[in-house]
Amino acid sequence: MPDKHLSSQFDSDLTQICAQVMAMGGLVETQIMHAMQAVNEFDLAAAAAVIDNEARVNLYEIEIDEACSNIIALRQPAARDLRLLMAISKMIANLERAGDEVMKIGRRIKAIIEAGNGRLLNTAEIRHSGQLAASILRNALDAFARLDIAAAVQILHDDRAIDDEFDAFVRKLVTYMMENPRTIGVGLDYLFIAKAIERIGDHAKNIAEFVIYIVKGTDVRHLPSESLERAALG
Repeated sequence: MPDKHLSSQFDSDLTQICAQVMAMGGLVETQIMHAMQAVNEFDLAAAAAVIDNEARVNLYEIEIDEACSNIIALRQPAARDLRLLMAISKMIANLERAGDEVMKIGRRIKAIIEAGNGRLLNTAEIRHSGQLAASILRNALDAFARLDIAAAVQILHDDRAIDDEFDAFVRKLVTYMMENPRTIGVGLDYLFIAKAIERIGDHAKNIAEFVIYIVKGTDVRHLPSESLERAALG
């Protein structure tokens, strides 16, 4: 979290912004858990809760972005403080987009439940990848709270597991749809959900990359894995 400054008000402002980021991230994480409850249990109420609460995620983004703009204008921060605020602005954009993906899951599983055809397919990979996505986002937020580079680098590795689950589900889905054309409609719905989960993992990975940027001052977003680890841990 922020270093101490001569101005106690500056410290308070930075701490408040970081606390809001954590609260926003916690809300998105809760949304993911509700979405996966809807997927796992065909829970219509959980799906509806995801859709209804999406506006709260958007409001967080607006409030935090405004707070970052105000502190930059008033305090004219430099070095690590400026990197922190710039990174936060990008992190909350990723959290908002992750929230959008969760809402898509909520809407799609709501349609599946109402159509009554959700049990036509085995969706074990979706359930597992959803748990992974929630865990990776939680770890990314924890890495931000502690400005822990090693934890951030680990998240970049963990995101690959979600990609592997997605690829496995797509292969299985193609087989299902070829063998039983009745599953094509619901299969495409679940493909949409699986892709949304994969994107949530990508947004969590982006947050981890911004943690590295805050601490090291190095933009690692487009570096190959090996180069990224050297930049972060070297």
